[in-house]
Amino acid sequence: MKKITIVLAFVAVIQVFNIGCNKQQTSGSKGRSSSNIGTDTTSDFVSTAEDKPIEAVANFVEASKLVTPAVVHIRVSVNIPATYGNAARSGMGSGSGVIITANGYIATNNHVVENASKINVTLPDKRSFTAKLVGRDPNTDLALLKVDADSLPIVKFGNSDKVEVGEWVLAVGFPLSLNTTVTAGIVSAKARNIGIINRPDNKNNNNSEVGGNTAVESFIQTDAAINPGNSGGALVNTNGALIGINSAIASQTGSYTGYSFAIPVNLAKKILDDLRKYGTVKRGILGVSFPSPSGEDRFLAEQGLNPADVKGVYITGVQSEGAAAKAGLKEGDIIQSLDGVQLNSSTEFSEYVARHEPGDVIKLGYLRKGKKAITSATLKEETSQAPVAKSVQSLEEIYNRLGARFGPLTNTIRQQYNLNSGVIVEEIKRDGFFERVGIPPGTIIAFINGKPINNPTDIEKSFLSAQRGLIQIFAIAPDGSKVVFNFSLGT
Repeated sequence: MKKITIVLAFVAVIQVFNIGCNKQQTSGSKGRSSSNIGTDTTSDFVSTAEDKPIEAVANFVEASKLVTPAVVHIRVSVNIPATYGNAARSGMGSGSGVIITANGYIATNNHVVENASKINVTLPDKRSFTAKLVGRDPNTDLALLKVDADSLPIVKFGNSDKVEVGEWVLAVGFPLSLNTTVTAGIVSAKARNIGIINRPDNKNNNNSEVGGNTAVESFIQTDAAINPGNSGGALVNTNGALIGINSAIASQTGSYTGYSFAIPVNLAKKILDDLRKYGTVKRGILGVSFPSPSGEDRFLAEQGLNPADVKGVYITGVQSEGAAAKAGLKEGDIIQSLDGVQLNSSTEFSEYVARHEPGDVIKLGYLRKGKKAITSATLKEETSQAPVAKSVQSLEEIYNRLGARFGPLTNTIRQQYNLNSGVIVEEIKRDGFFERVGIPPGTIIAFINGKPINNPTDIEKSFLSAQRGLIQIFAIAPDGSKVVFNFSLGT
């Protein structure tokens, strides 16, 4: 059969959000020490650079000289699985990476290397290596590669917690098979959640590990131009210190149009260190649910609270026998601080928890009925699903708590939203959960706890397996917008 070659910029779109990676397709068939990554003690990775940025804009030149030798071009051969209405196919992809150790460890994005059958890395000095995939984490869009080389140039880690809005930054990448490129901009916002990691239109993420209730988005937003092929590159301050790994762009065309997003380096340190040690990520789980960032204000208003007055994270559910339950936290508590750090959003909270491993003890300051209190919680190990309750509730009781009934998607709707899975909300019950948080009829439920929902029966299985545990629903609203809802079926 004759092969037809199609060249395109592969940018996964969620409304206007795009993953900045190029792909050329061809049709066809335990406890963790703080002295690991990014410290100047015993780490096998890099030592921490001075975090205070150089004031003069002219020092962009010096920062560029420090960073560009350590940003590489990544080219992959990919095998893309069959999806709804599409046959399996193969092709080529490209992105960027950042050398973080002199002996050949390279950080990049998960979406750059997922489904890769072969990975090739080219350095700015034109040396080329075949890379080994050490591990990848779809929940943070990070991956770690290794090449067989020594005495490589490296990027030193900064401190993303110290990054300030308005600070000058440089985005360094290896896009479109060009040489290393550098663009400049300022930090526009921190702790941004854009709903791109746990999304139903990511056709390549078919593993059960993808998404789920451990997906973490806490991006640094910048107006530095990050174009397709820059994914996995470096975001640095004007002292050349790494503060983020470039991941996504906001665009309607697949090219930069004003907003770019990077994974904060303080989160990346933990993820990359785990991937190096274990090949996977060990996550400490607190066991609480809270409103999704996009629906948080509306949810708080439904509870009679002024969102502007809620300084912290409103707990909507506590997992039975989880770390939070054992620490005495209850539904309705507002977590205001973690290890003494004031929390301004649930996105910040998710990032800070994600930096910890099972067995880590965290100190939580919280508000209950107007009174402040402090407790300590020992984080638990991530499990594939919440424990099943000993006495099984009836499905009708679960539906009553959720406040909705569901039906299958028509082929027209599947094609309209390019979906491989999902069910539609046909009925909303008065005073039910869906009504309280404002989920209207016509909403599409695509994933529950990271697993695709193909029919109403899948919802039954998901609810029953997660009874008295935490639920995360990825939904598409009738207007096509994406939203994630977190809640608990029991206490």
